[in-house]
Amino acid sequence: PRTPGALSALPEASTDPHAADPRLRGRTYAIPFQRVWSAALRAAALPRGWEVVEADDERGVICARARSWPLRRTDEITIRVGLDENGQTRLDASARPLEGRAGGRARLARRIDRFMRRVDRALGAAEAGLILDPTQPPVWEVEG
Repeated sequence: PRTPGALSALPEASTDPHAADPRLRGRTYAIPFQRVWSAALRAAALPRGWEVVEADDERGVICARARSWPLRRTDEITIRVGLDENGQTRLDASARPLEGRAGGRARLARRIDRFMRRVDRALGAAEAGLILDPTQPPVWEVEG
């Protein structure tokens, strides 16, 4: 059993538009919520070792467990799909180990990055230029 101090010592990785690590910037898409939600749900359900535990499209939250191979480390992944302040679809995720013997934050960042890339491929977003930079003002603010 974990002690309260052990919980805070476990690594966690989560996305933020301003993250120093580019793998942890999440995504802002010029794609409707429902398409991004469906792609994220598929991307969380399809890989070997991943299991969707809960999915609530009204709250925009997908909870999944991902087991790595061969070490059998299990991580809890929380995926959030919503709209940003400009009405664009925002995809964020966080990951934390379920057991105390888990690897570091870099491993969790890689897991999030691979998930984001699966969603990108499912949407064809990178090729179509539909991934927006959330740190830049919208075009209508720059032009207007």
